[in-house]
Amino acid sequence: MSDVPLLRLEGVTKDFYGATVLSGVHFSLNRGEILGLVGENGAGKTTLMHILFGMSDIIETGGYGGGIYIDGRPVSFKSPFEALDAGIGMVHQEFSLIPGFTACENIMLNREPAAYNPAVELFGERLATLKRKQMREHSAGAIAKLGVDISADTLVSEMPVAHKQFTEIAREISREQVKILVLDEPTAVLAESEAEILLSGLKRLSAEGIAIIFISHRLHEVTQIADRVLVLRDGQVIRDVPNKNVSVPDITTWMVGRDVSDRSTAAEERVFGEEAFRVENLWVDMPGETVRDVSFTVRKGEILGIGGLAGQGKLGIPNGIMGLFAAGGRAWIDGESLALGDPRKILDAGAAFVSEDRRGVGLLLDESLEWNIAFGVMQVKGQYLRKFLGGLFSLRDEKAMQRLAAEYIAKLEIKCTGSRQPAKELSGGNQQKVCLSKAFALEPKLLFVSEPTRGIDVGAKKIVLDTLRFYNRNKGTTIVMISSELEELRSICDRIAIVDEGKIAGILRPEAPAAEFGLLMSGEKIA
Repeated sequence: MSDVPLLRLEGVTKDFYGATVLSGVHFSLNRGEILGLVGENGAGKTTLMHILFGMSDIIETGGYGGGIYIDGRPVSFKSPFEALDAGIGMVHQEFSLIPGFTACENIMLNREPAAYNPAVELFGERLATLKRKQMREHSAGAIAKLGVDISADTLVSEMPVAHKQFTEIAREISREQVKILVLDEPTAVLAESEAEILLSGLKRLSAEGIAIIFISHRLHEVTQIADRVLVLRDGQVIRDVPNKNVSVPDITTWMVGRDVSDRSTAAEERVFGEEAFRVENLWVDMPGETVRDVSFTVRKGEILGIGGLAGQGKLGIPNGIMGLFAAGGRAWIDGESLALGDPRKILDAGAAFVSEDRRGVGLLLDESLEWNIAFGVMQVKGQYLRKFLGGLFSLRDEKAMQRLAAEYIAKLEIKCTGSRQPAKELSGGNQQKVCLSKAFALEPKLLFVSEPTRGIDVGAKKIVLDTLRFYNRNKGTTIVMISSELEELRSICDRIAIVDEGKIAGILRPEAPAAEFGLLMSGEKIA
């Protein structure tokens, strides 16, 4: 066997708009090896993978320094197509599937086998007939490698979010020449049981000789699956060690250089005020989510958690209540009847929403952080506007917006070059903090927050959860928090509702045994 590593990076550097993102990064990757790549948001992980994959944001901002070698030969990809041809597959944090296509069509996109027919001679290859049976067999084989049950004929628009993630990965491993698979937060949208299935599938791929770069903030998964652990901090390699006796606290310390343990608990009995929010017989028509008949009540000052497996309805609940998808049923805020399906009236009633889809729903990607954070307050409350001619017209109060943005940049420790930086230039975790800032700026009475720590590191997660606690304890904000991570819910919530098949299967205190939560998630009743 050759001693030459499959992949080697030497002295890789990258600047964005005058800010150093990567500084002298080096590491190697062998065939069949799983490398756990970890670091805080903004540490440079995604940028490093964008360099490897030839993404346009790297090319358009002056390229990078250093060298990349595959099988000992230098490479410098100018586009993802060149990286794909070289055997590198990448699954990004955000989905890149076509909703109106099936799993099979997405997996085989641009690689469809075609059959000859006479029309090709006259009109060209566009009239070639697709070999659909062969496509289904090939895509089904890729899905089967991951150990998950997804029909190749299922439309992506009808899939729960977990199945979309498996389809993304299946697309990459279906390529015959794939040598290296880069996964950027692949389990962030998965429940624990679904993540276990994926990790088992990745180990099988590794045994077949595929090298994997596994980027995750779920550090227990890194210690479970990785052969080596590479830690980035502020764009530099802090540790590159074999995964032998490496613990989650070890990695956390290397990543952030400070104590981020969260010893607080929500198990103390708290006394709450009168009813803040009530919903009865809620149904929601959201693709991939099942919400059939949901009823629950939240008291003033309470944090209610909503958990459950992917596709069972937990994400559909806030999206339906906030009017992003067709919904029915009855709801009340402070005893006043709420018009479901009218987002403006819901916002006017004092509710706010942090969506799980930060790029599609939560952010104005091309706009500055100032504009993103102040936008909701401007629209709902008319603040941060300067009125002229007796209110005949208004202009943005730029200085006030700048002060507001600076406040939340400091409070949530958003890593950026300044309040005028476009949101699209931030890392995923820092974008999530901007979404939270936008909601907090509204000073809502009732806050729905969906997957607030998805794809963010342990240090940022603590900041987010501490901020939610602060607004709940000190500002009196009532919170409904939806999360795929049960332990996260147990750390902050006063009660936790588990959704199964579109209904509330049960509501437990956070200190209830984990087995009881598991029974509710699996559709079993607690004795």
